[in-house]
This record gives sequence, structure tokens and C-alpha cells, in this order.
Amino acid sequence: MSQAKKTNAMRMLDTAGIAYEQLVYEVDESDLSGTHAAEVLGEDPDQVFKTLVTVAPDGDHVVCCIPVAAELDLKAAAAAAGKKSLAMIHVRDLVAVTGYVRGGCSPVGMRKRFPTVIDETCQLFDTMYISGGRRGLQLRLAPDDLIAYCDATLADICRAEGEA
Repeated sequence: MSQAKKTNAMRMLDTAGIAYEQLVYEVDESDLSGTHAAEVLGEDPDQVFKTLVTVAPDGDHVVCCIPVAAELDLKAAAAAAGKKSLAMIHVRDLVAVTGYVRGGCSPVGMRKRFPTVIDETCQLFDTMYISGGRRGLQLRLAPDDLIAYCDATLADICRAEGEA
């Protein structure tokens, strides 16, 4: 695969000495779901994580990383982050808060560091995938490296199927 132009996420991982592999794929603007990325790359959707940004009632933001086919359990994420509740950030606020666009949001390299909660299933794999900071770019890295870099909390933050 071709090498992508360095993103902020890649530069920050380089600076931290964290090894990663970049995977570039063709973006389908009509399908920005992470499951599309997993399919195009031929990877297990449980191993490809999407980055969701939430906001607490006090205005604090919390970053959540979950497998692409899963849904975020906002109550569980709030509990893990020590917040009363969380709501999804409005897409129009995403670039201003994170510096990233929808479909290209990475837990690494945001405008500022936010508390981060990663679904505990990441530990089932030797490597996991996260957005590289732009649409069409995934980074493969060790979960322990991402957890340490983000000073992340691990928790079960995915909603069980059929749960409201």
C-alpha cells in the first residue's frame, strides 16, 4: 500500500516512539462507517476501532474508542469517565473541538488531550486499528501502546445487541 502524507496523529506517534503501520484505502463518501473501512481492508471489524467524541453536562469532552460495528453505551462510558452523563458531540462541532472531520477522527493528535475511554475488547488482539487522522487512512498499532499514549481507561462501553 502507498504511504500517506503524515498526519498529526502519525507525527505524535512518531515523536512518542510508538510503532504503527499505515493502511490507505479508497474512501466511499456515501459510506463513512468504520465497517466499510474494515471490509475494504479485509480486517476483522472487532479489531477496527472508531473514535467517538462525547460531551458531559459540565462541557468537558470525553473520547471513546469502540469496535466499528458496535454502538456506544453512553451510560457505561460516562461511568468509566467519572461523569454524570455523556452525549454525542454535534458533528458541526467536531472540527472545532478535535481538528478532525467525521470519518477521520483519531484518538491521537486532537487539538488538545481529552480523557479517553477505550473498549476493553481491544486487549483481545495483538494489534488494533484506529483512524490515522483523515478519511481513508487507518493505523495498526498495539493496544497497549495506544492505551499508554492516551492514558486511557479501559471499560466495557459497548451496548449489548438489542439494548436501548
